[in-house]
Amino acid sequence: MAKYRKLGRTSSQRKALIRNQVTALLNNGKIVTTEAKAKEIRKEVESLIALAVREKDNFEEVTVKAKVAKKDADGKRVKEVVDGKKVTVYDEVEKTIKKDMPSRLHARRQMMKVLYSVTEVPTAAAGKKRNTKKVDLVDKLFTEIAPKYADRNGGYTRIIKIGQRKGDAAMEVLIELV
Repeated sequence: MAKYRKLGRTSSQRKALIRNQVTALLNNGKIVTTEAKAKEIRKEVESLIALAVREKDNFEEVTVKAKVAKKDADGKRVKEVVDGKKVTVYDEVEKTIKKDMPSRLHARRQMMKVLYSVTEVPTAAAGKKRNTKKVDLVDKLFTEIAPKYADRNGGYTRIIKIGQRKGDAAMEVLIELV
């Protein structure tokens, strides 16, 4: 018995397909796909969420001093002339940051191996590079998804059958986060 479904693709194509669909599912919360693909996606998503739940509180908060550029009313950096050169003026600010423990850092890197980077484009700026923002899915897993499933032992996804696809009669399903 095989450990996975081949989905009629080469190994590199199959891995890319699964990574794409896992990324889309975690980003959007639900996707429509075929039943065979959904069962393969479920394995990956369940393991990623379980990893996030296990490591969600494994960090320490550290206070650090950081240099931040001083800005004027327009939001531009303040420059000062020193020895005939324009130099940016910096302020020292204390910030508290989350420092991952080694096991959480390892979990973060394991997740980054599977998930693609996602760029979110607002509908008003469709087709433009301006106002796009990168979504950190690994951080979303730790901060939003893992706390939601903290008291749950597995079963983070649900597969609902929709019906057969018109073109090839493949069973289509909706896979969503519970």
